[in-house]
Amino acid sequence: MSDAIRTDDKVVIERQIDASVDVVWQMWTHPDEFSAWYGPNGAEVTVSSWDLRVGGARLVQMTVPSPGGVMTMWFAGQFLDIIENRRLVYTEFMSDENGNPASQAPGGMSEPHPATEVRVELTDVDGRTKMVMTHIGVPAGSPGALGWTMAFDKLAARLRDGQR
Repeated sequence: MSDAIRTDDKVVIERQIDASVDVVWQMWTHPDEFSAWYGPNGAEVTVSSWDLRVGGARLVQMTVPSPGGVMTMWFAGQFLDIIENRRLVYTEFMSDENGNPASQAPGGMSEPHPATEVRVELTDVDGRTKMVMTHIGVPAGSPGALGWTMAFDKLAARLRDGQR
């Protein structure tokens, strides 16, 4: 874990998903699938770069409606650990459109969030998937935690409706 990652706060969400581990893995690791469910309700997500290998970079654009108008955010990071159908670990930080750390936060936010770490653990349970996501550096009661809950609701609905 990098020194830049705060460990005082974290969001941990466990979900049972009515899909195989292989399908859930694809939803996390294929850019088109990921962009279809990631982010809070109303967000539009575009994956700009996605090099799924240890040390590979990721760059994701998120456009979200807000009271002050549409807010565009970029999130960059690096894949740290990849064990197919079992574990995915990556860093994430607010960036510019080129993946450079953001010097200022988008409108309405006080400052860009520091580097964080996302860990996803998948386990087969009788053909279903137990998914445990830990986002280190994001407080449990924060808007980020609510965003993850909304994203996982969208993921479950997408799988339930056969939209993959």
